[in-house]
Amino acid sequence: TRSLLILDDIWDSWVLKAFDNQCQVLITSRDRSVTDAVAGNKYEVHVESGLAHEKGLEILSLFVNMKISELPEQANCLVRECKGSPLVISLIGALLRDFPSRWEYYLKQLQNKQFKRIRKSSSYDYEALDEAMSISVEQLNDNYKDYYKDLSILPKDVKVPTKVLCILWDMETEEVEDILQEFVNKSLLFCDRNGKSFHYYLHDLQLDFLTEKNRNQLQELHKNIVNQYKKHYKLNTPVQSQEDCMYWYNFLAYHMAGANMQKELRDLMFSLDWIKAKTELVGPAHLIHEYVEYSSILDQKDSAVRENFQEFLSLNGHLLGRQPFPDIIQLGLCQPETSEVYQRAKLQAQRETGMFYLEWINKKSLKNLYRLVVRPHRDAVYHACFSKDRQRIASCGADKTLQVFKTESGERLLEISAHDDEILCCAFSADGEFVATCSADKKVKIWNSRTGQCRWVYEEHSEQVNCCQFNNRSGQYLLATCSNDTFIKLWDLKKKYCRNTMIGHENSVNHCRFSPNDDYVASCSTDGTVKLWEARSANELKSIEIKDFFRNADEQPDDVEVLVKCCSWSRNGDMILVVAKNKLLLFDVKTCDLLSQVVISHHSTIQYCDFCPGDELVAVALSHCSVELWNIKSLSKVAYCRGHMSWVHCVTFSPDGSLFLTSSDDQTIRV
Repeated sequence: TRSLLILDDIWDSWVLKAFDNQCQVLITSRDRSVTDAVAGNKYEVHVESGLAHEKGLEILSLFVNMKISELPEQANCLVRECKGSPLVISLIGALLRDFPSRWEYYLKQLQNKQFKRIRKSSSYDYEALDEAMSISVEQLNDNYKDYYKDLSILPKDVKVPTKVLCILWDMETEEVEDILQEFVNKSLLFCDRNGKSFHYYLHDLQLDFLTEKNRNQLQELHKNIVNQYKKHYKLNTPVQSQEDCMYWYNFLAYHMAGANMQKELRDLMFSLDWIKAKTELVGPAHLIHEYVEYSSILDQKDSAVRENFQEFLSLNGHLLGRQPFPDIIQLGLCQPETSEVYQRAKLQAQRETGMFYLEWINKKSLKNLYRLVVRPHRDAVYHACFSKDRQRIASCGADKTLQVFKTESGERLLEISAHDDEILCCAFSADGEFVATCSADKKVKIWNSRTGQCRWVYEEHSEQVNCCQFNNRSGQYLLATCSNDTFIKLWDLKKKYCRNTMIGHENSVNHCRFSPNDDYVASCSTDGTVKLWEARSANELKSIEIKDFFRNADEQPDDVEVLVKCCSWSRNGDMILVVAKNKLLLFDVKTCDLLSQVVISHHSTIQYCDFCPGDELVAVALSHCSVELWNIKSLSKVAYCRGHMSWVHCVTFSPDGSLFLTSSDDQTIRV
C-alpha cells in the first residue's frame, strides 16, 4: 500500500489491467476510459496537452547548451510556433544543436508552412510538426534521406529489431545502427534498448508524415522489403531463435499486400509450411484475420482456394496451435479431395522421403457445416453465446474463466478469471455492452464486455446459479437467473438488489428464458415442470407437468424423476420447446397443449436445445458428442453434426439464424 506505480502514456485498458496489483497507480493517458478495466477509487487531474512556454524554452536551452536567459529573442517565437508539442520542440532543438546560428532561418521555415498535407486530421494540429519534420529531413544528406524514406512502410506501434533493417539495406548490424543513431540524434526516430538488441520505432505522427510525403512510392517501398526478405531467406523460413523472426511472421503478408504482389502473397498464404510455422508461434487467429483482410488480393483469380485454406485453418487451428504439434501434411490429407489444401498436402507427402502418411479412402464428400473451431478454455466449456451483432462470442466453463473472442477468426478479445468456482452460464445484453456470468460459487456477475471491468456482483442466491439470461429489448437491462435454491430472480441493472423473486418450483431450477417480447419468463426444473411467469409482477401464469408425457409400457407415469433441462421460445412467442430426457416437446403457450413431440435418441440424453429464429429448425445438443438439426414442422432430422470428442453442453443460434455454435466437455467451441 505504500508503493506508487507510475505508468506513462497508457492507450489500452489491458495494459493497466496487467499492472493491477492493488497498489496506488499514477497513470497518464489521453483516454479517460482506460481506467474502466480496474476497480478502486479514481481521481482525475486535467493536464494541459502542450508544454508550457517556460518548459519549451527550458528544453530548447538544453539542446543548445545555453542558459534560458542567454537564448536569442527568436527562441520565444519558435516555442510559440511549436504550439507546445514536445516532439516538434525536440526536432527543432536537434537542428539547432547542429546549426546554432540558424534561429532566424528555422523560425521563418516554421512560419512559411511549405509542407502541405493532403488529408488534414481534426484530432491534431499537424502544421507545426509537418514543418519541423520537413526541415529535419531536408537537412539529411541524400543517402540518409533514402534510408529514412524506407521507414515509411513500417507498421504503426511496432518496435522493429535491427536485423530487419540489416536485411532491408543488406548491411552489417554496426553500419545499420550508425545510420539509425543519426536519426535518433535528430529526434526523427526512437530507440528501445531491449537487453543486448536495439529496437527502433517512429512516433505515430512521424509515420503519418512519412506516408503522406511518400504516398506515391509506398507500393515500391513495400516491394523492396519483400524482395530483400526473399534474397536473404531464399526458400527457408525464419526460425524462432532469430530476433527478426516474429517481425516477418506478423508483417510479411502486410508488406506483400502493400506491394500488391499477388503471386507472392498467394504462395505464402497457401503454403502449409508457413501455416504450420506461424500457427505454432502465434496461434491461428492472426492468420485467419489475414485471409479475410487480404481476400481482395488473394481472390483475384478465384476465391475457392482462399476459402479452402481459411476453412482448413478455422477448423484445425485449435490443433495446430497446441503441443504436441500435429503433422500438417497428414491433417491436409484428411481434407475433402476437392480442397486445394488436400491437393497441396498430397504433393508434399509424395515428395517427402522416409515419412509415413495415411490416405483415407472412405472420406465423406458431404459439405462440412463447421466454420470455426476454437479452444479458448483449459477445461470443459459449459456455455457459449453470440452477441446481437454476431461479431463476438462469449464462453465460460469449468476453468472459472469468461472468454470473449471474434466470431470470424477466434481472436481472443477478453479473458477474465471471473468466479471462485465453475461458471455454468453466460449471456450478452441485447446491446452487447455487458456480459453476465453465473457460477457454482452462488454469485451472479455483470461485466463490461469491451473492457472486462466487473460492474455488479449479486449474491442473493443461496445455492449454485445454473442459468442467466438478459431480456431481448435494448435500452432496458433486465436479467433473469435461476438456481438450485428453487428460485428465479429478476435483476434490474439500475438497482442494487433483486427486483422480483419467483417462488413456485419444488426443486432445482435448471434454465430460464425471457419470451421474445419480454413479457414472460419460462423456467425449467428438476421437479418435472415448466412454469411461465409474468415478468412485470413475477406471478406464476401457467405450469406444465412434463412428467405426464413420460409413461412406461403399462401407460403408468414413469417412476424415474423427469429432469427438465431447458426450453426455447418460438420467434412470435406462441410456442415453447421443452427438453427432458431424450424427448423434444413443443407446446402451445396459450393452451399448454402438446403440439408435437420427437424422441431424438434411445442411447443419449438431450443436454440443450435452441429454436432457430426462422422457427422451423431446432438444434439439439446430445450427451453422445453430437448435435442434430431437426425440422420441427415435418418432424424430420435434417443434419447430424459430429466432431466433438465428448458431451455437448450447449447449442445456440446467432440472432439472425445464419450460424450456430456448440460447446463441449472436450474444451472446444465449434461454429
